[in-house]
Amino acid sequence: MDDFVRVGGLAAVSAALPRALRSHTDVRIMLPGYRDVIEQLTHIEIVGQCEALAEMPACSLGRSSTRDGLPVYVLLCDELYDRPGNPYGDESGQDWADNDIRFGRLAAAAAELAAGTLDKSWAADLVHANDWQAALVPAYLAWRGVEVPSILTIHNLAYQGLFPRESLRRIGAPESSFHIDGLEFYDKLSFLKGGLIYASHLTTVSATYAREITTSELGCGLEGLLRQRSNAHELTGILNGIDESWDPRYCQQLAQPFAAGDWKGKKANADYVRKQFGLAVSRGPMFGLVARLVHQKGIDLVLEAADEIVAAGGQIVVTGSGEPAIERALLEAHRRRPDAIGVAIGFNDAQARRIFAGSDFTLMPSRFEPCGLSQMYAQRFGSLPIGHQTGGLAETITDGETGFLFQKPSAESFLGGVKRAFSAFTRTEQLNAMRLSAMARSFSWDLSAACYNALYRKMLTS
Repeated sequence: MDDFVRVGGLAAVSAALPRALRSHTDVRIMLPGYRDVIEQLTHIEIVGQCEALAEMPACSLGRSSTRDGLPVYVLLCDELYDRPGNPYGDESGQDWADNDIRFGRLAAAAAELAAGTLDKSWAADLVHANDWQAALVPAYLAWRGVEVPSILTIHNLAYQGLFPRESLRRIGAPESSFHIDGLEFYDKLSFLKGGLIYASHLTTVSATYAREITTSELGCGLEGLLRQRSNAHELTGILNGIDESWDPRYCQQLAQPFAAGDWKGKKANADYVRKQFGLAVSRGPMFGLVARLVHQKGIDLVLEAADEIVAAGGQIVVTGSGEPAIERALLEAHRRRPDAIGVAIGFNDAQARRIFAGSDFTLMPSRFEPCGLSQMYAQRFGSLPIGHQTGGLAETITDGETGFLFQKPSAESFLGGVKRAFSAFTRTEQLNAMRLSAMARSFSWDLSAACYNALYRKMLTS
């Protein structure tokens, strides 16, 4: 949850969706007791104790709230969660060897909380789990015979939580669950598949991605199971939103706040970004790239196109972190052309906002993109996204009106989108009309929350 720990789109969703749902229902969040979470909560009341299960240690359940009153449960177990690094791995980027126990413990405790056996003053009518880290909550509910309906949201099918078969014993899962119609996935244990099997209903973060994951191209080996769930009307695509702070008129982190039509204000942000990254003064377009630096995001396509973009008078500004080889390649590109390619490894929210505000275009050549948030942030800040026509990008970018879509995740197709952007940049009237259309888009969480609430009600009445 992005109030406490920033780990990409899932954290942003975990912070924003529950708040948007508060007007509809009593919503409560459960998190592992990471160091950053504990440090930021002022008071934690212990409400329950989880007994040890298999190789998973005993732990406590605390209850607290965010500054704006959103109830938060925290699973307290220092030996599992009080560690340096990020929620999934150490400071060198290596996954923790006991992630099966860390997230099995979370799922088992969440099932107890839902059943009403942990916090004696509260039980859940419905459980909403997200991604592989929480995907076994519906499984533990089923194994314990607890009849609470559950939803699993798939934010990215490529991350499946795969562990060796012996993890089954370590997390106290029944041996009988390890088969092709259970948790077994090519002789490994798949946390995500457990959720796909046991959850009452599945959702994912765009209608396009809901269709794409039923195909062999993007089904990651689970397309058969997902087709079954889809054919049974048990797979729904609900597009993510973005929070209201993404408004350039009021954003305090910008070099200069600006409104639609105030292109001098936008230029002030561009000048600031160029200076911050040591780029040359330029009248050409600035291309922003704010992303996790991983293969999925198509960063190699940007690297392949970089020389051509720079030769045509463009500049590229990158911020993000991810795979070491991609980070090194970007830094090498910066070393070759420090006047035209700026790179900041790491993530800083204020810097990201300034790049969206200062750039003319945002590069999003993702091979696949379940939903994507950067293209929404970019449009609100008047930076026209150049995106592959896939997943949420296809649903949130109107080609030729609020950005540019290209058909294939290839260098040639991507460069076609870039050339269209260069062409628009030379036509001031067209460029400004597109900026106005993009900045007028609303990506409010209210619509997403209403869709989730309707699904919750449907499940509870059925």
